[in-house]
Amino acid sequence: MSLFWRIFLLNAAVLCAAAALLLLGPVTVSTPVLLTEALILSVGLAVMIIANAALLRLGLAPLQRLTRAMATTDLLRPGPRTAAAGHGEIADLIHTFNSMLDRLEAERATSTARALSAQEAERRRIAQELHDEIGQTLTAVLLELKRVADASPAPVRDELRLVQESTRDSLDEIRRIARRLRPGVLEELGLVSALSSLTNEVPAHDGLTTRRQLAADLPPLGEEAELVLYRVAQESLTNAVRHARATRLELALNRGEDTVDLRVRDDGRGLRGAPEGAGIRGMRERALLIGARLSVGPGPGGGTEVRLSVPVRGGEG
Repeated sequence: MSLFWRIFLLNAAVLCAAAALLLLGPVTVSTPVLLTEALILSVGLAVMIIANAALLRLGLAPLQRLTRAMATTDLLRPGPRTAAAGHGEIADLIHTFNSMLDRLEAERATSTARALSAQEAERRRIAQELHDEIGQTLTAVLLELKRVADASPAPVRDELRLVQESTRDSLDEIRRIARRLRPGVLEELGLVSALSSLTNEVPAHDGLTTRRQLAADLPPLGEEAELVLYRVAQESLTNAVRHARATRLELALNRGEDTVDLRVRDDGRGLRGAPEGAGIRGMRERALLIGARLSVGPGPGGGTEVRLSVPVRGGEG
């Protein structure tokens, strides 16, 4: 039955019941109206209104649940679907909304996978060019500076040595950027070694200390899952160093019953109700690609804690 006819019949039933009571009951209306008759009519009208409101609330309750679901749905945080309760058009509307969410999540996952794949390919290309082009050019500059410095008098030689040191620092910085863009150690030595190298690169400024706890008995996860774990750890450490004003960082990678769990915790100033930026949303998109669960919130002792649980099925991610 359509929503129109359900509401129409509910109201008609209430009105018919009221008319039957007036026709068949002992109630009469005098002219002028007596106080007792006015009270009886007022009570009857109130009962009609309350009954009509109760019936309509029961009939439209599924639409209210659907409205709340529409207001709180976030494609980056999939949740349970609204139950297709109700009858007729209401159940069809809820079912259509759930189907639309399924299509949107599937399309978003596909487009996100393509975008992240293109992003990783572009990172590898830039890292390769930094290593092959700029890195080799700076290496040649260093060799030339050394040759010129060896053949120069003492005052000029000292100045050239300073230029050499600046050039060497620039070369080291370019190599560090290239490693962050394309984690070669992840492909060559595995996830544990890559995360260990990542924590070693955290700058120890302003008394910042970094601790790590990396389990060695991890199950095979696959290249995509390992890359997601690495990128989430990388983004979490970067946010803590740049924005948290933390003095202590902790990174832990452990094996659960059927998951591999990553935890990055700091003692900084926390999120403070700030909206999620592109970095956190990027972590959520990566987690969704492999069916992982990501949570970002306050740590037990303050600061911020990032948790990522990657499911392990049948020994493989």
